[in-house]
Amino acid sequence: MRRFTPWLFLLFLIITGCETHRLPLSTAPERASDLAASPSDSAALGIAESRDPTLGPGIEARRYTPLGGPIAGLDGAEMARFLAGQEEFEQQESIEEGLGPVFNEASCSTCHSGPVGGTNGRAETRFGRMVGGVFDPMTDRGGSLIQDHALGVVNTEHGAYTFVPEKVPREATVSALRITTPLFGLGLVDAVTDAALIALAQQEGRTSPSTAGTPHMVADKGMTRVGRFGWKAQVATLHTFAGDAYLNEMGVTSPDFPQENAPQGNSGALLYNPVPTLNNDGEAVEQFFDFMTFLGPPQRRPRNPHMDAGAAVFQQIGCANCHTPSMVTGDSPVQALSRKAFQPFSDFLLHDMGSLGDGIAQGQANGRQMRTAPLWGLSVRPTYLHDGRARTPNDAILQHAGQGRDARNRYLQLAPPDREALLAFLRSL
Repeated sequence: MRRFTPWLFLLFLIITGCETHRLPLSTAPERASDLAASPSDSAALGIAESRDPTLGPGIEARRYTPLGGPIAGLDGAEMARFLAGQEEFEQQESIEEGLGPVFNEASCSTCHSGPVGGTNGRAETRFGRMVGGVFDPMTDRGGSLIQDHALGVVNTEHGAYTFVPEKVPREATVSALRITTPLFGLGLVDAVTDAALIALAQQEGRTSPSTAGTPHMVADKGMTRVGRFGWKAQVATLHTFAGDAYLNEMGVTSPDFPQENAPQGNSGALLYNPVPTLNNDGEAVEQFFDFMTFLGPPQRRPRNPHMDAGAAVFQQIGCANCHTPSMVTGDSPVQALSRKAFQPFSDFLLHDMGSLGDGIAQGQANGRQMRTAPLWGLSVRPTYLHDGRARTPNDAILQHAGQGRDARNRYLQLAPPDREALLAFLRSL
């Protein structure tokens, strides 16, 4: 893990005159009294203006920057942290730094490119089996995530050993692909309170019970939190998301994830791990966390009447029941993230998607449940849905099932001009 280039750090100190003390990014659970707080402004389909009266007192609209750039409003110290994080994000890890022994890629940027921080559609495999109606992730066989790269031949004090990529075992009855998710604007998502997401689920239960979502309650550092990251909303905080990625995607252990993955479940193979000690003291994870925290959200294309008509259709046929247009962050020590309205087009809740589910259970999420995929940045994605099976937004809509079936059927019933307006709206995101 390469450290932040000193000259770049000094340059920012000279330009801004700011000190670099790290402010804590609080993701602690909220008080029960906060549950009544309104989590979103479902009427705000476009980019909110800086003085939009619909946002409520003390709420600011999120200013947008080009994809791959930092969120607007960072001070000098925060910008320095973003750049240090971007350098770590682009760094190719080495065996000496703890890469492997099995892994998926050697760099975060390998999967999250096109543009920087996005997704290039890189697919990974998960597997498991059903036993008596219960999903078994087959951890004893390396499940549920496949690491499809390996170090190959290594020579250690214990002798030579050949590490090989993992494969789906013959005993597995479930196998699914998942494409990597974009990282844009995740600092804003992280700053939404647990209470807001719980309140949103309660609101959906009142206003659209047939499509209401369920918060995925997950364990995170000894607390129960609302999950929001990953295809199953199986990760609650961005910091945990960063550490999980270092371990499971690159094989790099850190203080929060100190246990190396046993290749194909074979713990004996770890005797030959070239770097058996803790691979990283947590600095690289912190830097990647900073990069994601300060990475700007996607920018909408300029609005026009045709897109606005499509936004109205989006609401009318029920897409917005799950793809919540607008949310507001809670208080944050980072001013650029505090009490900001943003437009992710997701409720970050679990929904029963029927045949569109991937069959993989994680935490409280069963094989039919998936997190509502955020639609912001849709126009720069190469493929759609969790496994990349859809090549166009139209294809993705037609694949909707379960709680998304009625909206799909209403889409099929649209007059051609209304359908095209809706697709134009989606292409603007």
